[in-house]
Amino acid sequence: MKHTRLALMALAAVATLHALPANARDTKLMLPLEDVLNMPEAKEKLDGKVRFFLAGQKTPKVLEVRSTEVSNRKTNGVGKSDEEACRWAALGALVAFQDKARELGVNGVVDLVSYYKKDEVQDSANYECHAGSVVVGVALKGKLARIAN
Repeated sequence: MKHTRLALMALAAVATLHALPANARDTKLMLPLEDVLNMPEAKEKLDGKVRFFLAGQKTPKVLEVRSTEVSNRKTNGVGKSDEEACRWAALGALVAFQDKARELGVNGVVDLVSYYKKDEVQDSANYECHAGSVVVGVALKGKLARIAN
């Protein structure tokens, strides 16, 4: 009888938790891409041979566009400020673009836009980041191109 009562109480508790609405945090931040590029870690991971330009920024002449790519990167936000975690996620996205650019033999990523949930947001200085309680993510879309030096 005692075990039955405990089992019923546990079942009621689980049912109550499933009935409550989820209050997941999803804080949208618009942050300067320049802050990511100036991180000491960016200077280690980005070799400078591939240059990045947000849509709306003045760019060198685009000689050839090879591909349009999306980079969606997440990072653990626990123990970090939203801004710090966003910079890490954005750096991960830029490293992925750099790797793909090298593979394609190009030296630039142009017309970069934020691409969270496939919704394009153009800003000539900032990227969009979404911070949750645990996970922080940045999604970018850009054109891999050969640009004039």
